Amino acid sequence: MASSHSSHHIHTNRLASEQSPYLLQHAHNPVDWYPWGEEAFAEARRRDAPIFLSIGYSTCHWCHVMEVESFEDEAVAKLLNDWFVSIKVDREERPDVDKVYMSYVQALYGGGGWPLSVFLSPDLKPLMGGTYFPPDDKYGRPGFKTILRKVKEAWDSKRDMLIKSGSYAIEQLSEAMSASSDSDKLPDGVPADALRLCSEQLSGSYDSKFGGFGSAPKFPRPVEINLMLYHSKKLEDTGKLGVANGSQQMVFFSLQCMAKGGIHDHIGGGFHRYSVDECWHAEDADSAETEGAARKKEGAFYIWTSKEVEDLLGEHAALFEEHYYIKQLGNCDLSGMSDPHDEFKGKNVLIERKEPSELASKYGMSVETYQEILGECRHKLFEVRSRRPKPHLDDKVIVSWNGLAISSFARASKILKGEAEGTKFYFPVIGTEPKEYMGIAEKAASFIRKQLYNVETHRLHHSFRHSPSKAPAFLDDYAFLISGLLDLYEFGGGISWLLWAIELQETQDALFLDKTGGGYFNNTGEDASVLLRVKEDHDGAEPSGNSVSAINLIRLASMVAGSKAEHYKRNAEHLLAVFEKRLKDMAMAVPLMCCAADMLRVLSRKQVVVVGERTSEDFESMLAAAHAVYDPNRTVIHIDPNNKDEMEFWEVNNSNVALMAKNNFAVNKVVALVCQNFTCSPSVTDHSSLKALLSKKPSSSFT
Repeated sequence: MASSHSSHHIHTNRLASEQSPYLLQHAHNPVDWYPWGEEAFAEARRRDAPIFLSIGYSTCHWCHVMEVESFEDEAVAKLLNDWFVSIKVDREERPDVDKVYMSYVQALYGGGGWPLSVFLSPDLKPLMGGTYFPPDDKYGRPGFKTILRKVKEAWDSKRDMLIKSGSYAIEQLSEAMSASSDSDKLPDGVPADALRLCSEQLSGSYDSKFGGFGSAPKFPRPVEINLMLYHSKKLEDTGKLGVANGSQQMVFFSLQCMAKGGIHDHIGGGFHRYSVDECWHAEDADSAETEGAARKKEGAFYIWTSKEVEDLLGEHAALFEEHYYIKQLGNCDLSGMSDPHDEFKGKNVLIERKEPSELASKYGMSVETYQEILGECRHKLFEVRSRRPKPHLDDKVIVSWNGLAISSFARASKILKGEAEGTKFYFPVIGTEPKEYMGIAEKAASFIRKQLYNVETHRLHHSFRHSPSKAPAFLDDYAFLISGLLDLYEFGGGISWLLWAIELQETQDALFLDKTGGGYFNNTGEDASVLLRVKEDHDGAEPSGNSVSAINLIRLASMVAGSKAEHYKRNAEHLLAVFEKRLKDMAMAVPLMCCAADMLRVLSRKQVVVVGERTSEDFESMLAAAHAVYDPNRTVIHIDPNNKDEMEFWEVNNSNVALMAKNNFAVNKVVALVCQNFTCSPSVTDHSSLKALLSKKPSSSFT
């Protein structure tokens, strides 16, 4: 993909003063771009000109293709500048704007994607739209220049009709996407049916050869894993161990296939966003092959020739090449979809296809020695790769995504304590001390509180890059951060995180809750330029704000007592009632909401209360034991009776917990109780006893 640099020193537009790395990439286009805002809208009204709205994001391949082909082209820029007011939007910075016009394009044309290209009236009503347009007419399809001329002609000759149809489309979308419910709870039977139906549909789409659900391209969708694990736990609890085990195996095999595949960065760690083929092998990332190269290539930073590997690794090259399926002609031959444009000829994307034990035996060494050699080899490749031109990095901090990461790190801090003693890790694994994970989670939460939270208004900003963004936070920011803070507390963080979660929930209710119709809108409705307030329910690559909110409310209700708990529960019930039709008809679109609906049906969540001095190692071990067994319908409360703030919090919010702490506190001892249905087990004082208590299984029946 050739990139024209000539225009970069001639043109500078208004995007140069923006924060978003995506907008800054377009700051030197000859197109006279505006950011989304009143300045652009006023200019459109002044000129009585239609708006061209282009929405994309930093790591979007086709967004960059359209930039090079059209937005860096002087002739295209002239048409846009003469006839339109052009606006660029980063969808990650303004998901509310993206939602309006993506919904329009999907409803009108049956599909969508990025870049999103939409033409608007000066009052922001959509006139027509699409996604990527090539610059010139090709294969019987109109090119971007032709589209611009046709829109200009239509605006001049039948403007009233266009505006009328755009207004009607927005009215229809507003009605369809802001469902409400007169009923304040789901009918009996709906949660169980939705959970079962979603599990059956996912099982039916399971790829038994390569793992995962559905066909290529494969996007990791964590909510599918959540649902299958949740449902298998339900089956296990009712004694259906055979079916439960089958669901678990689908999950484990899928995760193992991803870990072995090219979607996993074996050299640097982490995972790519998706795989273009069914076997998790190819991935999508543009970067320059050499420093200063005008042409970016697919995956250049991550791929290797066999000669490069052999020159670097010497005597261990053969072992490494066999382990990672590296071949002289290139290894993107596992699927017809792995390399549809022949971009990887002679190149290799690392993928594991054989078991280490099998290869260690072949090379006459122990598995440990074999893994050590692989780790050393990966380190050598990492050092060389770090000197290559890196793919573009979008380094803005988004609250919602950080909320998800905070959850992961907080959970890992205790779950990883369950690793077998003496487990060895090899490069690129560097963080092997579980406590480090809690430190990272707390550091992220502290950053958001300091930089993106107004302690007076109790409101969040959506993102940060050098300074907070102009955009206020959206539903997902509040919901995902609250979820992260609840995990931060439950997995061992201080009471201040729980207090902040409760505070944020109050703000979320004030800003987004439909108090009469139930459920949460995606934005506050305070920005008149955003034409839709929708109640999102789709659990995609990210969960929906409403699904996460329902679970947050259920968790909060299990921690506090009295009217506050009832209030949380009522809001969760009403929220789920809003999406009754979706749960009945399209359960597979809302896996996490299916889990939430079932959680609400559980009559009494299990509570584990840990009492003791927080600084002791025994306290940490007891908390790890409390989380050692997977149980999504369990709440963990921990309290140090010596801590005045903690005791005050529980005396105000749940006096039973405060009483338990007083009655079970003993110096130099950590005590745990397991409570359910208003009854508590006898207290235990060592972590292995607690783990045994929580591991008790119901009687089994194999089905």
